[in-house]
Amino acid sequence: MRPELEATLAHCRNLPSPPGIALRVIDLAQDPEVDMASAADVIALDMALSARMLRIANSPLYASRRRIENLGQALTMLGLNATLSLALGFSMIQGLRRAFGCTPLHEQLWRRSVVSSLASRVLGQARGLRKPEEMMLSGLLQDVGMLALLQVAPERYPQLLEQAGADAAAQAAAERGEFGGDHAEIGAWIARQWHLPEYLCAAIGRSGEDPTTLEPFAACVALSNCVADIWLGDDPEAARDHAQQQVQAALQLDRERFEKVLERIGEMLPEVSALFEVRVPQPEIIDAILDQARELATLRNLRELQELADARRQADESEHRARHLAEQASRDALTGVYNRHQLGPTLEHEFDIAVRHGWPLSVAFIDLDDFKRVNDGHGHLVGDEVLRNFAQSLQRLLRSSDTIARFGGEEFLVILPNTTADAALAVVQRVLAETVRVPMAQLETGPLHITFSAGLATQGDGRSFDSVDALLKAADNVLYRSKHRGRNRVTVYAEQALA
Repeated sequence: MRPELEATLAHCRNLPSPPGIALRVIDLAQDPEVDMASAADVIALDMALSARMLRIANSPLYASRRRIENLGQALTMLGLNATLSLALGFSMIQGLRRAFGCTPLHEQLWRRSVVSSLASRVLGQARGLRKPEEMMLSGLLQDVGMLALLQVAPERYPQLLEQAGADAAAQAAAERGEFGGDHAEIGAWIARQWHLPEYLCAAIGRSGEDPTTLEPFAACVALSNCVADIWLGDDPEAARDHAQQQVQAALQLDRERFEKVLERIGEMLPEVSALFEVRVPQPEIIDAILDQARELATLRNLRELQELADARRQADESEHRARHLAEQASRDALTGVYNRHQLGPTLEHEFDIAVRHGWPLSVAFIDLDDFKRVNDGHGHLVGDEVLRNFAQSLQRLLRSSDTIARFGGEEFLVILPNTTADAALAVVQRVLAETVRVPMAQLETGPLHITFSAGLATQGDGRSFDSVDALLKAADNVLYRSKHRGRNRVTVYAEQALA
C-alpha cells in the first residue's frame, strides 16, 4: 500500500470504526485473564446483542438438542472464544450498518459479508479446522476496506467497481491502479488500527490472494468470496463450477464434499442472514441440492427422527419438571417471593457485580410493625393473608430487576441493583406510603391497615463494605433504629446513624 494512501486513510475523519460495544469486546479478547462472567456482563449491556447471541445458540449452526433459554446458557454452550468472536462480528456489522446506511452498494456489501462469513465457517469445518467462529468473523470483515474506499472516494470508487465488473482480480487491480492499494490491504490496515487480533488482520489482508498459496485458515477466507458468487453472482452455475475447482485445488475437497458444503450453507443461510438483518435470495441450483438432500434424509432417517422427537419431548418434560422443582425450592411457599436459602447466592452475585464495576447496590430490611398483634388479634390465617398481600404489593411497586425475599417471619429483604442511597430511600418511602394507604386484609370489622419499619444500606455510594454480611448487618442495625424511633419509617445507614 502506497504511503500516500496510508496518509489519506489516516486523515480521513469518517472511516469505518467499531461501535462502543465492539471496542469492549476487543478489549476482552486481548485480556489473557478474561473469564466468561466478564464477557457475559459486557454482552448483557446490549439487549440486541444478547438476543442475537441467544438466537445463534439455538440456530442450525450449533444444533443443540437442548433449547437454550437464557444468555448464561448460550454463552456457556458457545464457549469463551466463540462468544467473543460472534459478539464482535454481530456488534461490528450492526454498528457499521447504522453508521453507513443501506444504499444499494452498501447493501451488496452487507449481503456478501454475511454469505462469505458462513462460507468461511463451513469450508473450515469441512477441512477439519477447529476455529469456525474465528473463520466466520474473518469472512465477515474481509471487505471492510471497500467501506473505507467508499468513504475516501464516494463518487469514483462505485464507478471503478462498475467498470471492473464482477471479477475479483480485476477489481483488485483497478483499486491498486487508482488508489495505490486494494481493499484487502486497506482492510488489514484498518483492522490493525482497531487493534483486532493479528490472525484476523492477516486473513483480511490475504483474502484477495490465490487460495492455493495460503495456509488452510486464510484459504477458507479467500475462497469464501467465490463461494458467495453462487448466491450473489449473475451466473450461479458457472460460479459453482469455478468455486468447486478452486476449493478442490486449495483444500482438497472433492465434488461430493463440496456439494455437502453448499448444502450446509443453503440450510443455514436463511437463519444467519436473518440474524444480520439482510435478505439473501436462494438460487435455484441450491434449492435443487437442498431438495435432493431432503428427500434422501426423509427416506433414511424417518425412524431416527421419530426417536429423536420422543427423546426431545422426554428431555423437555424432564427439564420442565426439574425447573419447576428448582423454582419451588427457591420460593417461599406462603408469599411466592424468594426464600432465605435462595437469597444468599443472589445477593453474593449482585454484590460481586457492584464491586467489580463500581456500581451502587442498595439493600433494605423491611419488618412489618406490630405483626404479632395481627396474629393474636385476628388469627394466623389473617396474618398469612397480610404477608401474601404485602409481598404482592412489593412485587408490583418494584422493578423486575429488583429481588424480594422473605427473610423470616414478617421480615423481608429487598435488593436494589445499581441504585444509589437517595434513589433507594425514595423507592422504599414510596412503598411505605402505599402500604399505609392500601389495606392488607378485609375483615368483618373493616379494612386492616399496617405499617412497616425499614433499614437501608448502600454499597458503592460513598460507603464501601467488606462483605455481603457487613452490608446486611448495616441494614439490619438501622432497621432497629427505625423501630426504636417509633416505627413506620425508613432509616438510611450512615456512620452517625449508629452513634
